[in-house]
Amino acid sequence: MSFDTPPSSSTQERLPEQVAFHRTELAVILSLYGRMVAAGEWRDYGISCLREVAVFSVFRRTAEMPLYRIEKRPKLRGRQGMYAVVGTGGQILRRGHDLKSVVRVLERKLIRAVD
Repeated sequence: MSFDTPPSSSTQERLPEQVAFHRTELAVILSLYGRMVAAGEWRDYGISCLREVAVFSVFRRTAEMPLYRIEKRPKLRGRQGMYAVVGTGGQILRRGHDLKSVVRVLERKLIRAVD
């Protein structure tokens, strides 16, 4: 009986254990989060770092479903863009290559008419 060893792959080809947000990406997201908390729109958040996606979920109340999810999927980097903002029902509000332009769709919620 013979055992085949899997071919060794270089470190560049190896997939990461999990996807996470970089410090600069978190700075953009937390800046928006702070402004929305100050406006009274958002109250809580959660971060999930999984094998293929990193998710920043925003909640109005902790026990509810997330209002929005900001997702990072590196596999989509070459195609549609690795960043996406997903709404409550699962609809993709915006997708792109630049995180600042993608989260801009949520900044519009800050603009209100003054009575």
